[in-house]
Amino acid sequence: MPRIAPIHWKKLECVFLSAGFQLSRQNGSHRIYVKEGFRPVVIPVHNTPIDPFVIQNNLRSAGMSRDDYFRYLEEC
Repeated sequence: MPRIAPIHWKKLECVFLSAGFQLSRQNGSHRIYVKEGFRPVVIPVHNTPIDPFVIQNNLRSAGMSRDDYFRYLEEC
């Protein structure tokens, strides 16, 4: 299985929108996405790529597996 690599926040946003999350609000440079039954997912909106540990923490909060993440990433 491939490693989770740093990606731009717009690609990560696409992954979570494809998984059914919706933008709830933006607090400064952080966007908060929500989905019924799951913890909110926070994506920092920066020009630098998002670190893999942030992506992994968001996947854990969303209850999403690595396989699901890579499948959604291919669609984006």
